[in-house]
Amino acid sequence: MRIALISYHTSPLATLGGKDTGGMNVFVRETARELGRRGHHVDVFVRSTNAQTLRIDPRLGPNVHVVQVPAGPEAPVSKQTLQQYVPVFTEWMCQFAHEGHGDAAHAQEPAYDLIHAHYWLSGLVADALHQCWGTRFVQTFHTLAEMKNQIAEREQDRENDERLRGECYLCEVAERVTANTKVEKDQLVHWYGAGSSRIRIVPPGVDLSIFHPIEQGYAKRMIGVPQQRRIILFAGRIERLKGLDNLFRAVALLRQRRPDLDWANLCLSVIGGDPSPEGQQQNEEMGRLHALRDELGLHDLITFLGARDQDSLHYYYAASDFLVMPSHYESFGMVALEAMACGTPVIASDVGGLSQLVKHNQTGLRVKVNDPAALAESMEKLLTDEARRRRIGHSAACYAEDYSWQKVVDKLLTVYGEVAK
Repeated sequence: MRIALISYHTSPLATLGGKDTGGMNVFVRETARELGRRGHHVDVFVRSTNAQTLRIDPRLGPNVHVVQVPAGPEAPVSKQTLQQYVPVFTEWMCQFAHEGHGDAAHAQEPAYDLIHAHYWLSGLVADALHQCWGTRFVQTFHTLAEMKNQIAEREQDRENDERLRGECYLCEVAERVTANTKVEKDQLVHWYGAGSSRIRIVPPGVDLSIFHPIEQGYAKRMIGVPQQRRIILFAGRIERLKGLDNLFRAVALLRQRRPDLDWANLCLSVIGGDPSPEGQQQNEEMGRLHALRDELGLHDLITFLGARDQDSLHYYYAASDFLVMPSHYESFGMVALEAMACGTPVIASDVGGLSQLVKHNQTGLRVKVNDPAALAESMEKLLTDEARRRRIGHSAACYAEDYSWQKVVDKLLTVYGEVAK
């Protein structure tokens, strides 16, 4: 098949942990690679943010190209201004296909058998291309504006009405919509009026050749951590909806409750974002968290490590006693799945996809959202009960085996087959 993947606002080649990089980047990258390995021709279209990069980049693997589309300034811009460049992006893609780069056998044929759009802005591009080429498209949102708005604490954290209208519209016009979980499918039906018969559940996956159990002592050596050090880990984007402030408060509560723990050899490591002074200025939440750490007197316990690539991330998972995801909202929770695949228990908020992914007291512990006291209690359980921690970690690794990217792409190809008929 000839497949156009559209990831308008972020590239699968981007370093993870940045402001707009996370699970969606991994999903696009890994499904593109697996499709390419199976002989499908895949072009991934992204908005160019650097004029010096290759326009057509082959680094993802055989049969896969990342196509950097010049639409607006070739520099990072805010999500709020991205929509205005959608028509330019679409026009460039049309021209790209007409010039034969889409690998069509004959000029009169559509360049691609189908389009798969990731995020709502990509869906607007796909809808315009459908009207231009007649090519059907699959839509994956990854996050939903309505769900983010329900947990927004401030007006500036709310998604705008244009996005809400856009997501509702795309539910009507896309040939198929994929949801990460049954929870997300139900949200699409209830909040957006999406037709249940057109929604297919396709969860994200995990690369089991990278994320697998590693002996904890070896993992600590690989990241330069003393053997006696015990690590509580957070990994993800640094933004309010991730609930890191509640994790900080939980650590403070736990230290008050259990002064007998070996606090000199216990730390919370935060992976994601840019913790430098410049990064704190650019990311309000990063600056707020640094201030909160000092306010709570946790400077000796909390370390901001910044972004880490996936070549080292699995060592951090394996070296840690457990991962904490105190999110207010997660459509799935790919970081949790990666940690589980490494045999690391997960403590997660009982929200969204995490409610299904993390099996309470089996592959991790679920806690009430926005409850530092409950979070502290769960952390205490895993820090003081080694047998439980090991049992949960082993079960987590076994459970994650059902989420290989090969199985995910099998599901995707079934959806693609329905669309490309």
